[in-house]
Amino acid sequence: MIKISSFNVNGIRAAHRKGFVDWVEESDPDIICIQELRALENQVPKQIRELDYHENYHVADKKGYSGVAIYSKEEPLKVEHGIGVDWIDREGRIIMAEFEKFRVFSIYAPSGTTGDVRQDMKMKFLADFIRFGERYANDDKPSVFCGDYNICHTEIDIHNPSKQHKTSGFLPEERQWVTEFLEVGYQDVFRELHPGEEDLYSWWSYRAASKERNKGWRIDYHLATPKMAEKAEEAEIEMKWDLSDHAPVSISYKL
Repeated sequence: MIKISSFNVNGIRAAHRKGFVDWVEESDPDIICIQELRALENQVPKQIRELDYHENYHVADKKGYSGVAIYSKEEPLKVEHGIGVDWIDREGRIIMAEFEKFRVFSIYAPSGTTGDVRQDMKMKFLADFIRFGERYANDDKPSVFCGDYNICHTEIDIHNPSKQHKTSGFLPEERQWVTEFLEVGYQDVFRELHPGEEDLYSWWSYRAASKERNKGWRIDYHLATPKMAEKAEEAEIEMKWDLSDHAPVSISYKL
């Protein structure tokens, strides 16, 4: 069994101060896909770097912004950074680690909440990313794209959906993109294991005690090719940890 956790830490240094190492030691993932690192490699806290994991990073050109990483107990056979689109790769949004039996990606999609310019960039990212996903959809080696997509797919993935249809992250064109990405040849692994279950969210605003009231959004996914998805046995959003405005989404695969 291999446990893979996807976690937007909202700054690795901030998450460290709140107990990131304690989470790693208790949850014990085999692979951790980090998003929103917001640090250079040499700024990652020493206690994290001393954990028994191989570290691979793809940081943004802009300091303190974006950035993804993959920590793995097993050393990857190969690591690739970015998708070959210059502006996306300069923002440090995608890293891939390949192992003997599968590939894992850590993905941090842009948020469109700061205005029309970023929303346009988000849609450009999604258009390029779906083409990137097509490369691996029919490959013999299973793949899982873990990360923060900044989109709720269906109405059960967001609290109070009737009031959110004009909100970035729940726009019709964003939700349609998730549908189209799945049609390329992927499965929403967490939802496959928890079909129809409501009030299962992975992000909560820091405002208005949103997490305490569970007024959240499910925007963090494991999107896997069928060969990978069929190996999934257990899935959990680790809500009890308050290390970030996101919770780790951890899935165990029988590989």
